[in-house]
Amino acid sequence: MTIDKKLNGTSLVIALEGRLDTMTSPQLEEELKTSLEGITDLTFDFEKLEYISSAGLRVLLYAQKVMNKQGSMKVIHASEPVLDVFDVTGFVDILTIE
Repeated sequence: MTIDKKLNGTSLVIALEGRLDTMTSPQLEEELKTSLEGITDLTFDFEKLEYISSAGLRVLLYAQKVMNKQGSMKVIHASEPVLDVFDVTGFVDILTIE
């Protein structure tokens, strides 16, 4: 998985490519722990994300909890397979998905 970050003031866009699973989710979690301070608008761009597992969902939940305290978070460009996972797990009710 590759992580591409774009910071613009207090807005951060994180674009993921590949698979967000048990092997790669710790990498994203570490990235978030060092990147979210002072961020008020977090966007995950999942256009090139092929797959997300429960481990990946846990990291998104962590990010959502942080952002609930300091701003907003949304997911954009999620593929059909990723949207299916969000739907089945109820994450469509937790996350802002555009």
